[in-house]
Amino acid sequence: MAFQEKGKQLFSSPATFAYGVRKVEDLPLDRLPEIAFAGRSNVGKSSLINALVGSQIARASNTPGRTQELNFFKIGTRFYLVDLPGYGYAAAPKKTVETWTRLIHDYLRGRQQLRRVFLLIDARHGIKQVDENIMKMLDSAAVSYQLILTKTDKIKDSELQKIYENTMAVAKTHVACYPEILSTSSENGLGIADLRGEVYKVIEGL
Repeated sequence: MAFQEKGKQLFSSPATFAYGVRKVEDLPLDRLPEIAFAGRSNVGKSSLINALVGSQIARASNTPGRTQELNFFKIGTRFYLVDLPGYGYAAAPKKTVETWTRLIHDYLRGRQQLRRVFLLIDARHGIKQVDENIMKMLDSAAVSYQLILTKTDKIKDSELQKIYENTMAVAKTHVACYPEILSTSSENGLGIADLRGEVYKVIEGL
């Protein structure tokens, strides 16, 4: 509960859009810690970020692949939240998809101030092969990441439990995956306080 309260205080600072980055050389030069959100197209990244900061700073869309750049949101003067383009499917030309996929990989592999990647998994579908590919890449790059189940309000509790158990079983086979899964819903607020607390712990190095 203490970390939830600390997380609430952390996110009481104003959240503002800072940068939209399409090339690695345009990444912010300051050394603020960064927390990135990744996931398949239409997994609910923007909605979760909005719920996390308590305002509509990230553009949510029902069209997969709407986010085509790395969007940096500055939280007070403490750190950045980074909304990564969705992977797996996108309503965009193939060349565009390849360009931003390369950008994601370059960013995740070489960013020293990146403290953790939160990898979002749609609770209705569980981990797909494309998610495992990203997990393997993060493992090889030694980037710490944590799985978050999204849209948990869309399925029954019994189904969620099965998805949770299956997701945990996969997570245990990946060396860089943090051994705790968060269940969230941007619709009803489930898990948002826990996620804020987790971000606080990461930023503080706890």
